[in-house]
Amino acid sequence: MTGPRAGGPALYAVSDLHIGYPQNRDLVTEALHPASPDDWLLVAGDVAERLADVAWALRLLAGRFARVVWVPGNHELWTMKDDPDQVRGVERYEALVALCRELGVLTPEDPYARWDGEGGPVRIAPLTVLYDYSFRAPGARTKAESLAIARATGVVCSDEFVLHPDPYDGIDAWCADRVRLTEERLTAAGDDLPLVLVNHYPLVRHPTEILRHPEFAQWCGTVATADWHRRFPVRAVVHGHLHIPRTTWYDGVRCDEVSIGYPRERRANPPQGWPLRRILPPGPPALLPGLPPGPFDRPPVEDASAGELT
Repeated sequence: MTGPRAGGPALYAVSDLHIGYPQNRDLVTEALHPASPDDWLLVAGDVAERLADVAWALRLLAGRFARVVWVPGNHELWTMKDDPDQVRGVERYEALVALCRELGVLTPEDPYARWDGEGGPVRIAPLTVLYDYSFRAPGARTKAESLAIARATGVVCSDEFVLHPDPYDGIDAWCADRVRLTEERLTAAGDDLPLVLVNHYPLVRHPTEILRHPEFAQWCGTVATADWHRRFPVRAVVHGHLHIPRTTWYDGVRCDEVSIGYPRERRANPPQGWPLRRILPPGPPALLPGLPPGPFDRPPVEDASAGELT
C-alpha cells in the first residue's frame, strides 16, 4: 500500500471492508478518503452481510469519491437470521443492485464506465462471477470428493449455510449462468479500449495456492475464468476475498488483491500506509511480507510503471 497520490485523479480499489466489525467501520469512516475530488473507487465485494450496513458504507463512499463501482462478494449474498431483509439468492442480488442505483453506485448490471484519467482510457468492467467448486481440494477429482475432504478437515465455508442460490439448484449452476452472461458482455464490449476487470474472486487459481487451508480454495472462484485476461483486452484485474493483499502478474497483466480483511488479520500483519490500492496510474505493487517474491510476484521487465514508488 502507499500514501495518497499528489496530482490528478486516480483510480483506487479496496475490498473486504467487513464493516460489521466496529474497528473496520471506524477505518472506513476515518481512512477511506480520496486524494483528489475526481478520484474513482472500485469496491470488490464483502462490504457487509446486512443490506443496511452495505447501504451505509456505499452511501458514505459515494459521497466522497467522484464515482464508486461495486461488485458483490459472498458476504453481501448471505441471508442472516438477524437481517430484517430476508431476501435470498438472485432476489437478494437484485435488491443490492437496486440499492446501488439509488446511491449512484455502478454495478455489474450497468454499462461499463469509461475512465479517462492518467493510465486510461479504459473501460471498467465490474463482474458478478461466483464459484463452482472447480478449485478442488488436493486429491479431489469431483465436487463431491472436494466437499467431503473439506468436511473431514473441518474447513467448510459459511456459504454452505447462509448463501442461498435460489432459484438455482446450486451456486455452481448460478456461477455457470453468470460466466455465460459475462463472457457475452465482455465480447460485446469489443477491443477499442482496454478493460479493468473487477471481481470479488480471483480469476485464476494461483493466488489461492498460499491459503493456510487449501481445501478452502473451492469457494474461491472457477476455472472457467482462467483465460479471460488473455481472451479479452485486459489492462488490469482487481479482486478480493482471500484476505491476502498482494500484486501478481499473469501473462503481463497486473492483478491486485485489495482486501482490508478482519481486525485480527490486521493485528497479526499490520498494514503499511494508506488502505487503498492505486490501480491507475499503476501504484507500487503489494508484496507478501517476509517472503521472497515468486515468479508471479515480479512485474514483467517491460512494465516500467509497475515499479513506481511515488
